[in-house]
Amino acid sequence: MTRTVIESQTRTTVIGFDQPFCVIGERINPTGRKILNEELERGDFSRVESDAVAQVEAGATVLDVNSGAVFSNKMGEDARYADNNFVEPMLMPELIRVVQGVTDCPICIDSSVPGALEAGLAVAHGRPLVNSVTGEEERLEIVLPLIKKYNVPVVAISNDDTGISEDPDVRFAVAKKIVERAADFGIPAHDIVVDPLVMPIGAMATAGQQVFTLVRRLREELGVNTTCGASNISFGLPNRHGINNAFLPMAYGAGMTSAIMNPVALPVGPKAIAAKKAEIEAAGIMLPPDMDDETFVKLFGMGSTKPRPGKEMEAIRAANFLMNQDDGGGAWIRFNQDPDAALRGGRAGGRRRRAG
Repeated sequence: MTRTVIESQTRTTVIGFDQPFCVIGERINPTGRKILNEELERGDFSRVESDAVAQVEAGATVLDVNSGAVFSNKMGEDARYADNNFVEPMLMPELIRVVQGVTDCPICIDSSVPGALEAGLAVAHGRPLVNSVTGEEERLEIVLPLIKKYNVPVVAISNDDTGISEDPDVRFAVAKKIVERAADFGIPAHDIVVDPLVMPIGAMATAGQQVFTLVRRLREELGVNTTCGASNISFGLPNRHGINNAFLPMAYGAGMTSAIMNPVALPVGPKAIAAKKAEIEAAGIMLPPDMDDETFVKLFGMGSTKPRPGKEMEAIRAANFLMNQDDGGGAWIRFNQDPDAALRGGRAGGRRRRAG
């Protein structure tokens, strides 16, 4: 049975066909996050710490750490900051040290810069996952020796020198090539986690069907674990959570064993609360003067003022139950009887029984 083992100093996560679905938290990524970018440029890692803790509390069992920051202000002082090959090898070890300082959750070192991958591997505890290698010849020759040297698993993305093909057979062929080339370096198939590349269903009506077919082939013909950027499927569509909530259990049922995703429902902020209160007052509804914001947002179905497991996590927990990966449904029942149970039972700093 294929099992990909990822470890921190004290904790083990196993990705496998006979394991619960593995959630790889994606929040520690400055791409598209202007405030996080600015904080990292100032050397402020407080948001990284809070994101790490919140994701583990929401149910992530691996944390993706991405160093793709753009330090616009520093570029004016030093032209080298315009080059990710300069920035990321410095930033990645700092990010990993910060994350390891607040949680024992295993990590995934995520960068397109080989120097950042090696810098991260040098400071990471245990056995991290590396994200990623592609089928591009130059990338294979650089990344696979690192994977062998550090004896770690790697995400293999199904694109090569020709780009990303819309043909699922081509994407399968690229994945097969990577698995075979990895074997040449002495890297076993169980240490390859293939990302078959999820296309937006809004742009390609067969995107979901393609992924499900690809995942089955990857499992049956190559015997590898799989992952994906889960939110890609709903890109550009309204009610993205609705699409994601259907996609994840269906992908899991087809054989997918993990996903890189946001496990956290972001808290409702003061602006949204104020706007809703103004709307209610305008309708002539009187609120108790002592009602706190958390009670208010729950009463009006707005969510919570605190980070909590997102709707996608609810779908995954249900899928684990349906796939017989929740013994007796205990985790599902506890989660729904008391929404805070998931948080109390998954504190980031706590020690957990090693998965085996």
